[in-house]
This record gives sequence, C-alpha cells and structure tokens, in this order.
Amino acid sequence: MKKSINIWSFPGVLSGKPELSLKECMQLAKDAGFEGIELSLEEKGDINLNSTKDDIKKILDLAKKTGIKISSLATGMLWKYTLTSNKKEIREKGKNIVKKMLEFASYLEVDTVLVIPGAVDVFFNPEAEIIPYDIAYKRAFETLSECLSLAEKYKVTIGIENVWNKFLLSPLELKDFVDKFNSEYIGVYFDVGNVLPIGYPEHWIKILGRRIKKVHIKDFRKEVGTVQGFVDLLEGDVNWKAVISSLREVGYDDYLTAEILPPYSQYPHALIYNTSKSMDFILGKI
Repeated sequence: MKKSINIWSFPGVLSGKPELSLKECMQLAKDAGFEGIELSLEEKGDINLNSTKDDIKKILDLAKKTGIKISSLATGMLWKYTLTSNKKEIREKGKNIVKKMLEFASYLEVDTVLVIPGAVDVFFNPEAEIIPYDIAYKRAFETLSECLSLAEKYKVTIGIENVWNKFLLSPLELKDFVDKFNSEYIGVYFDVGNVLPIGYPEHWIKILGRRIKKVHIKDFRKEVGTVQGFVDLLEGDVNWKAVISSLREVGYDDYLTAEILPPYSQYPHALIYNTSKSMDFILGKI
C-alpha cells in the first residue's frame, strides 16, 4: 500500500487561508516521504468550479515535476450542497459538483473522486435540513445514477465515503447500495476513523471487500465520542494491525490517505512528518 496525505492537513488550507502554495505543499509531502497527495475541489482555491482544463493540467504538470502523484480528488462542498436536500437547486448544484470532479479527475489522471452521498443531517451545522432517511436514500441513489454515465465516460470511480451523516450506517447497507448501481465506476471511499463510533473498521473492510477503491485514515478516541475525539495516528483506538490485515486480505493495494487536521501550534509542518512516520509504523515498514 502507498502513502498519501490530504491537502486539508496542511496549515491554513481548511480555513481557506493556506500558509503554503500548492507547490510547497507538494514538495513538503514529498520530502516527508509521501508518494501521493489528495487534492480538493473548492469554491475558491487552486482547483475551483471555474478552473479550466489548462488550469488543471498545470497542476498535474506541477505534481510530475515535484515527483509526487495526485492520489485522488475530494471536496467539502457536498456538505453545503447536499445530494439529498429538500431544495432542488441545492441538489442540482451538488450534482454539478460531482460531475465537475469527475471531469477534473480525468485531467489529473486520478481514478477516484471522494463523494459524500448526502445526509440525513449535517453534524457540524445545527441549522442544516433534516431529511428523512428513506427520502435521503432515494435522492442519493437517483442523483448518483445521473452522474454514472459521466463516470463511465471518464473512467473515474465515484467513491462514496462513510461520513457522520446518519446515512448508510452499516457495511451491509453500504455494500447493497453500491451493488444496486451495477457498475465498476461506483465504489467506496472507506474512512477508517469515521467508523469507530458505530463499529469496527476491520469488519467493514471484510464486508465491503473489492468495493473499496480508496482509503482515508485517521484515528479516534471512542471515550470522547465527538468530533474532538479525532486525534493523530496511533493516538486513538483504531486497531491498526487488524485494519491493515483486513485490507491485505481483501486485496487492497492502493493509497492510504491520511486526513489529519493541522494543530494550532508553532510547528504545524511537523504534523506532515509525524503522520508519515506513523504510517510507516502502521504499514510495518519500521
């Protein structure tokens, strides 16, 4: 398995005030020992909804010159423009975001995009809509079905991530949801840390099997139980030996992408190096 890191792990990126240029982020990731970096489509940023093909190709060229692969493409916008909203215009905006991601991924030579399939509610936004579970399921399936032909055209997989959205809450349900599309271009973007409050990641991995196209890793302390429970790798309750064993058992040999929120400290760059070293322990390289 290969090591990658999400762009949100770099100082200031998540808040929209990056302290480093994209080139510097790529170089820092490479220097820290990562083979890949996961980029993100944002409303404002290096990759945004108004980016042109030439803009995206320049980012690919930058990655090649740096000597790092772009492992996948994510977005946080699908929390705001959910695919399951009661408002048709919001669902349409979300659908167009997914389609733009598929297009841009093809230019970046990326084979998978991370998609939040919708939400019953948005845990960090108390003002967000609450959507009945069965309606969320129906809307998510219908909207993703409309994106499928584009995924097949670009040969880019829609990776449905398990997130804190009170939706697709078991590996059996997620497996069945993916299988209903009957396409190799819809799979699972499995997040190890997100599962801890409701189950065991090693169980999910064995059930989802070949459907897992990409993997996010972060750690979580169950006794905390809230978003404050997310911690640096090896500091939480993930059974990493069981997780890696299960991934190998199902034949997964792609990127493990660390999604770690940067600390508010005077040494934020240390997070990148510490995460890389922790991943070496997790993968048995040390």
